[in-house]
Amino acid sequence: MSTLATNAITDASGGNTASINGYTPTMSNMAGRNRIINGDMRIDQRNAGASISVVSGSGYNYPVDRFICWNSTGTTYTAEQVEDAPAGFYQSTKLTFASAISLTTQNEATFQQIIEGLNVTDFRWGTANAQTITVGLWVKSSFTGTFSMGFCNSDGTRAYATTYTVNAANTWEYKTFTVAGDTSGTWLKTNGAGLFVRWNIIAGSNFQVSANNTWTTRTGAYNSADGTYGTKAIGAASSISAGSTWQITGVQLEAGSVATPFEHRQYGQELALCQRYYWQSHEGTKGSPSGSVIGTTGVQGQTTTGMVNGCVGIMPVEMRANGTASIYDANNTAGVLMRYDPNSANHAGQSGYAVVRNKRWLFLNSNSGLGASQVAAHVEIEAEL
Repeated sequence: MSTLATNAITDASGGNTASINGYTPTMSNMAGRNRIINGDMRIDQRNAGASISVVSGSGYNYPVDRFICWNSTGTTYTAEQVEDAPAGFYQSTKLTFASAISLTTQNEATFQQIIEGLNVTDFRWGTANAQTITVGLWVKSSFTGTFSMGFCNSDGTRAYATTYTVNAANTWEYKTFTVAGDTSGTWLKTNGAGLFVRWNIIAGSNFQVSANNTWTTRTGAYNSADGTYGTKAIGAASSISAGSTWQITGVQLEAGSVATPFEHRQYGQELALCQRYYWQSHEGTKGSPSGSVIGTTGVQGQTTTGMVNGCVGIMPVEMRANGTASIYDANNTAGVLMRYDPNSANHAGQSGYAVVRNKRWLFLNSNSGLGASQVAAHVEIEAEL
């Protein structure tokens, strides 16, 4: 066995960026370098792997945690977590356009993640010291051709769009993008929306930037930030055939000009990162708890109508904001939100609500007195950007 003891290893140019097995270690590519959460599409708290319908004008839809589907195409498509991925990954998110779409200037279908400002403060965007970033990802599409990817700030006044090419249909391909940091505009460095990262699956001309591969000034809604020249769709076609698909996984966004290997975090770490934005106390899909009492929370009821029943507990992690809490019956009974006893469907249930305080503490409240017995409800909290 040999031992090498040294104070520094430098490359041929005299710097300190020597490569080891083709990998160049730097401060930006060690643990925590990936600013995308759930980039390998493993976490799906809301749907438990079930497919969702993304209806035109339905707002934000989450096929997996932290990733959003947006649709203004005038038709419905589906999105889901699937067990189909390139080597080194297990799952991806798949979009399927069941019906044919004829592209118009106002069509738009996007897949995106909004990164919290606190997670990109070191990028220093909006200043003279703005850092370059690099994005790496795996993509698979039933159509070949030119696709669009873009970035914008929270108010949609600064935008950057670039393109990538899918060379072979239904084949996983690795793509990378290097983007110079924006020295202008307002980029939030709070717990608000710090950076929009968007893939345009469909992009009518109304949603496209005036020039690619450069930062441009835009006015109006942020969803007008991205696109490619002219009227484009999947594979740069003017229409989409029924059954067209698009998939993505292995998304990494990091500081610097080099795309480093994907940062595989442990499952518990990735889940905790996701729970800062969404958490549910039960198993099963959003709004439909599975099992009779799995994941319930409980407190002792009070006899006074409308009185706060007590603190249910501390959230698994501090959430981004207090968010919006929803409650569901511990026995999954239609029309019932809270129960006297979570272990029995025979005990009466009634309405109530939950609130979050200080981004950590969850309280249950009934709309009438429950008496001195245990109270239970399934809880979901949304604190998304």
